[in-house]
Amino acid sequence: DNTGIHKAGALLHIAVPMMRRIANFDDLDQLAGEADVRLSLIESGEVIPADTDMVLLPGSKSTISDLAYQRDQGWDIDIQAHYRRGGHVLGLCGGYQMLGNSISDPHGIEGAAETIHGLGLLDIDTILDHSKTLRQTKAVVMGSDIPVTGYEIHMGVSTGAGRDRPFLSIDGVGEGAMSADWRVICSYCHGLFASNEFRTAFLAGFGVAIDALDYDGQVDAVLDRLADHMATHLDLDALGKIAGI
Repeated sequence: DNTGIHKAGALLHIAVPMMRRIANFDDLDQLAGEADVRLSLIESGEVIPADTDMVLLPGSKSTISDLAYQRDQGWDIDIQAHYRRGGHVLGLCGGYQMLGNSISDPHGIEGAAETIHGLGLLDIDTILDHSKTLRQTKAVVMGSDIPVTGYEIHMGVSTGAGRDRPFLSIDGVGEGAMSADWRVICSYCHGLFASNEFRTAFLAGFGVAIDALDYDGQVDAVLDRLADHMATHLDLDALGKIAGI
């Protein structure tokens, strides 16, 4: 199903190519919950719609394999056409790496040792290595005081002229990259859109006012209700003894 396809009159149409090894799918949840955002999940055999405002490339558990899968589906051609029409592209983590000039896997981490061409919309090159970045992230959008919270979990280092235009600032150090025309934005940070303040500012750039959706507040409320339900219907003292608490 294409999530949000029936949102008549939605102001922003975001298309997400559904790769085989997609990771961190929760990056999409907050966008799907906005009334004026139509989020289309593009399945195998489908084309990226011509009325798409933004293509979002999410993370991947196997970046090189999923980039090859994109080409098999013809989505690389669709994305290039979308960009030529003036469209925007957002790449997160593996999607960030795919949008560069090349991805190299000299140690065969994802399979055969190889270097492949990326989609070429961002002037970066990525080398995969055995070191893994895993951290909570507190940042601000570069050149502003808009806060961003999230997390990074990725392998690989991206370098190149695109990095001269970072998207975020983490403790004064640039993170992510942008194209010279600002229409391609990339970051290794997951969970960007859970931040109400960031989501408000980002969507406002496309003329979208958020629908007062407090995503973190909703999650906390659901967890509180679940905790109350468990306290009512389970013998927590007995479970604590079993668990050695």
